[in-house]
Amino acid sequence: QVQPVESGGGAVQGGGSLRLSCVSSGETYRNYCMAWFRQAPGKEREGVASINNKYARNYADSVKGRFTVSKDNAKNPLYLQMNNLQAEDTAMYYCAHGPYDRSCSLMANQYNYWGQGTQVTVSS
Repeated sequence: QVQPVESGGGAVQGGGSLRLSCVSSGETYRNYCMAWFRQAPGKEREGVASINNKYARNYADSVKGRFTVSKDNAKNPLYLQMNNLQAEDTAMYYCAHGPYDRSCSLMANQYNYWGQGTQVTVSS
């Protein structure tokens, strides 16, 4: 069982930066995907960025060039560096783990373990 725990959310002004962290306990898959998702009020959960155990990354078009996903080593911790934040980035951000399956998609159904989320609020 894997239990991710996110931290680092907060309130910033447009153009500002935040770094989210995710620390996970428990055993996970030998070949795995780790990802960040977000969900704004009234909207569906969307994938933001993913990374696998070989450090291959995948980003949503809406965050390319502004967000960077990384991890120190093995699985912990997972980071999301968010620069030039915009009001539309306001959401609850979730860390997720899942098995590697040819790629690390940004589809929620690939991921089995989820954190409780950390809130990011960007004011314009």
